[in-house]
Amino acid sequence: MLRAIELAKEGVGKVNPNPLVGAVIVRDGEILSEGYHARYGELHAERHAFSRLENPEAARGAQMYVTLEPCCHQGKQPPCTQAIIDHGIRKVYVGSDDPNVLVAGKGIALLRQAGVEVETQVMKEACDALNPVFFHYITEKTPYVVMKYAMTLDGKIACDSGKSQWVTGERARNHVQETRNALAGIMVGIGTVLADDPSLTCRMPGGRNPIRIIADSHLRIPLESKIVQTAGEVATIVAATEEGCSKYEEKRYDLEKLGVRVLAVPGGTCPEGDGHVPSAQNRVDLNALMKILGSQGIDGILLEGGAALNQSALWAGIVQKIQVYVAPKIFGGGGAFTPVRGLGVEEPSQAFLFRNRRITDFGEDILLEYEMCKK
Repeated sequence: MLRAIELAKEGVGKVNPNPLVGAVIVRDGEILSEGYHARYGELHAERHAFSRLENPEAARGAQMYVTLEPCCHQGKQPPCTQAIIDHGIRKVYVGSDDPNVLVAGKGIALLRQAGVEVETQVMKEACDALNPVFFHYITEKTPYVVMKYAMTLDGKIACDSGKSQWVTGERARNHVQETRNALAGIMVGIGTVLADDPSLTCRMPGGRNPIRIIADSHLRIPLESKIVQTAGEVATIVAATEEGCSKYEEKRYDLEKLGVRVLAVPGGTCPEGDGHVPSAQNRVDLNALMKILGSQGIDGILLEGGAALNQSALWAGIVQKIQVYVAPKIFGGGGAFTPVRGLGVEEPSQAFLFRNRRITDFGEDILLEYEMCKK
């Protein structure tokens, strides 16, 4: 199963919105074949493993280890349960349960009905860790959102001048590129675009550019910005309010002519600002936006916005995980450039809570990862 988990990771950045899955066929402790889901629309892990057998009959009476419950429905690929039965596999060891309503225990039941012995929840925790994005997306129909920021020991994400390159070192920044590759989308607010003019592409060798999503209620994004100018090459979405789209119809036309996809989203609100962050009246409703993006197959988003968007995302309840990179530096200053601005909670008991801490060392920097606790 450890080998199957390693194989599954080969599909990172290539299979969305499908899950990462690995499979290994074994007889008498010897690996006969192995496979993984390599790319969306291509063979699933089980069928990939069968396709690599020198002799198709070699699997008869063997065992299979697979990180996720085999599918039992016709999608872009035929059901893997039938392939397992047809190849005469004697026993299947399954890691994760599949929450997809089209599967959800039905795959295991079909195998057992056909006389295949099935053992479930084998290294379940490690297998589950492969697919938090898929599990959330397939059950909620909205993207799994990872809020990421880098800060100094005194909690600054930039100097008082606004300059932020670079808070962390090269190893930590390379890891961010890996995350951009792994998630289907990357999202920032218009404030970040106006301040930094970023490209928001994946600079990892062989990596995939995420779909760029800009929360821009009133279509303020400059036509000459890097994002707009490269929209013909990298998929780009600008999410504006319905009112903003109507009011700035000509700007919308200009953006779409350059390759930007403009989404008209209902307006929403969040608590009043604190002097640094203006009131969020008539801004893009983030919950409505997540539903739209989910319907378009975007299963995961890296939220790289500034303090205002982070605040709005937390209040909207769309965040599932945070990635916090901490550098051994102190910037000092007035405190404007902190990771989350806006109106704070009134009581400690009202704080946003996180669980399942994970700490990763990137040389002089560290990455803190937590899952958001559901209220």
